[in-house]
Amino acid sequence: MSQKKSYIHPTAIIESGAKIGDQVTIEPYAVIKGTVTLEDHVVVKSHAYIDGHTTIGEGTIIWPSASIGTKTQDLKYRGEKTFVIIGKHCEIREFATINSSCQENSVVKIGDHCLIMAYCHVAHNCEIGNRVIMANNANLAGHVTVEDFAVIGGMTPVHQFSRIGCYAMVGGFSRITHDVPPYTIGAGSPYKLGGLNLVGLKRHGFPFEVRKSLAKAFRYTFRSGMHLEEALNLIENEVELNPHVRHWIDFCRNSRRGLIAYRGIIEETQEEFADYEELLEEV
Repeated sequence: MSQKKSYIHPTAIIESGAKIGDQVTIEPYAVIKGTVTLEDHVVVKSHAYIDGHTTIGEGTIIWPSASIGTKTQDLKYRGEKTFVIIGKHCEIREFATINSSCQENSVVKIGDHCLIMAYCHVAHNCEIGNRVIMANNANLAGHVTVEDFAVIGGMTPVHQFSRIGCYAMVGGFSRITHDVPPYTIGAGSPYKLGGLNLVGLKRHGFPFEVRKSLAKAFRYTFRSGMHLEEALNLIENEVELNPHVRHWIDFCRNSRRGLIAYRGIIEETQEEFADYEELLEEV
């Protein structure tokens, strides 16, 4: 265990075998088990507990009383060797829990620059992309996938095996039971889609033409009255296939749990869609 250029409070408990990078800060009463790796510039606040085969990426901050890498709550776990990998420059806030995985050599993975707020839970076999925000007490069941730049509002549970697509914004106090399409905004229990996350897309620099093509993809998928595969085929033939539209098609087509709030019978007039195009230009 290297403590070179690091500040480690004498009351912290660090087991033999733990790997500690340069300029790491470990505050009073934190516990670091022997199979843990802390990369350079990691900060572990007081009373945090890090266990298991866990790697914390450079510059990540673990706030007081967070619990990371502990045994999964999945009753099928039989002592397999599993992993937790947390990326660079994340913030894991107070009392967040990130369990280890289930099944030999499986991984719970969190990308770079994520904010996991207080009392959030990330269960076994979850995968979270880059720059994801989980607000207070958002909870992921097992095998959940959250793509890059998604935002999950507070007090929101996500059902096992569900996916939340990139740039999606899920409102607080929602209940996620199926896949949330990328680039969308919605909320509620039952969940209701409000359309595209237009403000978020504009803030992330999506050009107007890309937003317009995604609006058409959304319209054909959810408001045309077509069956899903028929709508996706229409998108492939009639909408410009930029990478974001292609991701929309792939995400929808590969859904195992089905798309949340999908009805396939909601109709929309040409006048309503014209108003939507004006909104695309304004935001």
